Order: sequence, then structure tokens, then C-alpha cells
Amino acid sequence: MLLGAILIAGILWLASGGSLQKKYDLYLAVLEESVAGLNINAPVKYNGVDVGKVKSIELDPNNPELVRLIFAIERGTPIKVDTVAVLKTQGLTGIAYVELDGGAKNAAPLIASADEKYPIIQTKPSLGTRLENVLTSVLAKLDNTSSNIDSLLSIENRESFKNALANIAAVSKTIAARNAEIDAGIVNASRAVNNTALATQKLNPMIDKLEPVIDQLSVTIAQINHSAIAIEKAGNEVAIASTTASKTVESVGANIDQYTAETLPEVQRLLTELNELSASLRRLSEQTERDPASLLRGRSPVPDGPGESSFEKVSP
Repeated sequence: MLLGAILIAGILWLASGGSLQKKYDLYLAVLEESVAGLNINAPVKYNGVDVGKVKSIELDPNNPELVRLIFAIERGTPIKVDTVAVLKTQGLTGIAYVELDGGAKNAAPLIASADEKYPIIQTKPSLGTRLENVLTSVLAKLDNTSSNIDSLLSIENRESFKNALANIAAVSKTIAARNAEIDAGIVNASRAVNNTALATQKLNPMIDKLEPVIDQLSVTIAQINHSAIAIEKAGNEVAIASTTASKTVESVGANIDQYTAETLPEVQRLLTELNELSASLRRLSEQTERDPASLLRGRSPVPDGPGESSFEKVSP
């Protein structure tokens, strides 16, 4: 009875958290994939060593695409800031577990932030998820390739390809029929190439003789360029002088307009007087030609007309 009592007391002591019981720390991991096959109390391994178990599995209330896992990991396990949790399956049984990986020697220990109750372990997609993504991408590309092949092998393209093959066959037949002419053309081309090579060899001495002439032409061209520059400068100077002359002409024109406005009336009056004087001199000349003595005795009186008398007095 005493031994039984001691055994029961020991079991109760161990069950209530005796010194021989392991202590665990809680960590949080958030997965963006399905956790099918993962159960509560599933093992958590660190590089293949059992260090804890899955304590809780639940959906994120704010985003149902995320799954929140709470791990109970033995205290003292080196969980670092670069430790990564990955969902794996064990053998062919399909039993899922969590594998912890990473954790550099000099990395800092993982602790909880001020906004979270538990430290958050980083996660990465499982092998199945990565394969599924790759297969999905490959299938999408295969589907796109299949669609492109279907478009390429459409009835119109097949007809065009058939016509192209027929045209190629016709061209091949034509080439085969004129094989001799083509051979002759190739021979003639070879001869032309040889003749060109011989002509080039003969032209080399002439080219050597022309090099001094080319050099002299280069010098002449340089002199012409220099002369052109000088002419351009002279042209610029002439343009400047022309501008100055134009301004001078404009000034002189203004002075001439003013002079014309002031002097032209006097000149016109003088010309009128000169015309009158000229008319008087012409009359005097005509009278002198008719009667030269009139210069001495003056102009003779006009004779009386019929019924007039020079002695007749006009009554008042």
C-alpha cells in the first residue's frame, strides 16, 4: 500500500509539472498554402531532430487564405531570426510535419515584437506547393503553345505552306533544268574575279603615281577652303557696309525730302518768271527783226481804224 501510494504521488507530481517535465516556448508561423495532412501534436523538427509539436491550427480571421500555426518548441532550442519553417510529408504515408531550417550561428535569437503575442517564425512554400506552381506555369505555357500551334496549323496556313512547297519544287525544277547555264555563269564569274584581280594589280602602280597628285589636290582644296573663309569674311564686312550705307541713304533721303518741300515752290515760281521773261524776249526779237529801227525811235503808234481820228477828243 505504501509503495502504491508513493507511485501514485509520483505520477501526480509529474503530471502537475515536476522538475523532470520538459518546458516549451510558443512560436507562431503563418502559411500561405493548404496544411492538409497536418494535425495537432504533429512533430516539429529542427534539421530532422524532434524539438516540439504543433499545438494549434487555425485560419487567420482577417485573411482566410492564411493559416496560423502555433508551435510548442522545447525551451533552449536555437530559434533564430533567420529560421524558416517548411511543411513536409513523411515518406509514403503522407503524414505531414513541420521542418525548421536555417539559423546562422551568429544570428540573433527570435523574440516577439510589441504587436504580437508570440515570436513569428518565417515560412516558405513546401515542395508540393512549389511543384504545383511550376506545373501550373508549365501547363499554362503548354496551353498557350498548343493554341499557337493550332493557329499556325490552320487551314489557311496549311494551304499557304502547301503553295510554298509547290513553288519551291518549281524553282528547284527550273534550277535543275538550267544547271549547265548556272555552271557557265559561275565559271564566267570566276573569270571576272580573276580579271578584276589582275586589273587591280595593274592599277596599283598608277595609284602610287596618283598619290602625289592627290596630295597636291588636298593642299589646293585646303587653300580654296581658306580663300572661301576669307571671302566669307569679306562678304560679312560688305554686308555691314551695305547696312551702314542704307542707313546713310535713308538719312539723306529724309534731308532731300525736307529740302524739296522748302525749295520746290520757289523754284517753280522762278521757272514761271523765266518763262514770262523768255516770252518777252522772243516778242522783242521778233519785233526787232521786223523793224530794226524801232530800237532807236521806239515802237510806232498803231494806225487809226476806220472812222477814228487821232485828234478826236472823247467827250467827258
